[in-house]
Amino acid sequence: MARTVADTRLDSRTARSKLSVSKKPYYRQIDQGRHIGYYKGARGGSWVARRFLGSGKYEERKLGVADDVRDADGIEVLSFNQAQTAARAWFAEVAADAQRQADRQAAIAAGEPDPHSAPYTIADCMNDYLSDYKRRGGKSLKETETRVAAFILPQLGPIELTKLKPQRIKAWLDEMAQAPARKRTGKDAAPRALAAIDPEDHEALRRRKSTANRTLTVLKAALNHAFAGGKAASDAAWRRVKPFREADAPKIRYLSLAESKRLLGALDGSFKDLVMGALLTGARYGELAAMRCKDYDPAGGRVYVARSKAGKARHVVLTDDGRDLFDKLTAGRPRDTLLFLRPDGDAWGKSHPFRPLIAACQRAAIEPAASFHILRHSYASTLVQLGVPLPVIAANLGHSDTRMTEKHYAHLAPSYVADTIRAAMPRMGLVG
Repeated sequence: MARTVADTRLDSRTARSKLSVSKKPYYRQIDQGRHIGYYKGARGGSWVARRFLGSGKYEERKLGVADDVRDADGIEVLSFNQAQTAARAWFAEVAADAQRQADRQAAIAAGEPDPHSAPYTIADCMNDYLSDYKRRGGKSLKETETRVAAFILPQLGPIELTKLKPQRIKAWLDEMAQAPARKRTGKDAAPRALAAIDPEDHEALRRRKSTANRTLTVLKAALNHAFAGGKAASDAAWRRVKPFREADAPKIRYLSLAESKRLLGALDGSFKDLVMGALLTGARYGELAAMRCKDYDPAGGRVYVARSKAGKARHVVLTDDGRDLFDKLTAGRPRDTLLFLRPDGDAWGKSHPFRPLIAACQRAAIEPAASFHILRHSYASTLVQLGVPLPVIAANLGHSDTRMTEKHYAHLAPSYVADTIRAAMPRMGLVG
């Protein structure tokens, strides 16, 4: 049993400042036989953890610098609470190693293969996560696979999960934010060297940080999946790494009413109907391509989206122009046929509209060319500027709440903030 150790108050800078400089650490017990230690130096201190081995012996591990002089960052400089978390993660790692050793010995005794013969790496973690993501019907499987292959596996793939440290994740995140943007090329195109990012180009820097943040989200999701499956004893290593702040500030582009009219004037036939459907519903391209005649409710003046990006169904309320379009598209057609069809009568595929839309934008003098998602932004932006309440717009767009709608579009409504404040705080009779 571990010896009794006199606890020292270490949980604040003020308490630690009253301690004398010492070559031996001050300890505080956080569990039976397990302590967190504080080395007090002339210019600040550092944290250690130790665990009792028996016979008066301890095993010790360095945790990081104490936040006596510098503010804690959770990686190199640790507060008392962060040091406790790091210590507990080490204790859990040791316990997991002991369990693996016991499993090996049990397997050997039973004449079975070693269940832990190969280390579980980040590459294994990503493979397991992608398999589960596919099984769950994840909506961005291809994009996630590309992100994993391009940014995660080359740098982190060979690392054992139990040896992944927050410093390594932070370094990887910083490297990704400073790397040149990848260019899309054909399958047979030779790779081209890319110029480094101009440090004065703040928008380019923001975009790279935004890319790094999205990739960090994928990595953390995979690591959490492994943690939930018992592959890691603690999630402290990646929980302590934070994304870049203010890197995902929205910069929304949308078409004005004049640009929308020019774009439609440069189109004809079934593709014009498809673009018009996007401008009048705010529906995503995939949602439009899947709509059937039976999804249109002429009496209610709305169209049904059976499955959105979030996997939820919704009804989109149509304007008079929208009802005219859907009346025309459904007239005399069987209920189960697709609403929007290509000129040859086939269904619209995933990449079919991109080049025709770019060509139409060139004819309509819209530069840079709009994507289908910009048509969705155009619909929402028009409604905001006309004074439609944001919760109503969020419902039509399929957002689960107004946060995303406010993030992207609230700045387009000059009166939105003022109206919200005045509605929440009416006259209270304090003046006069």
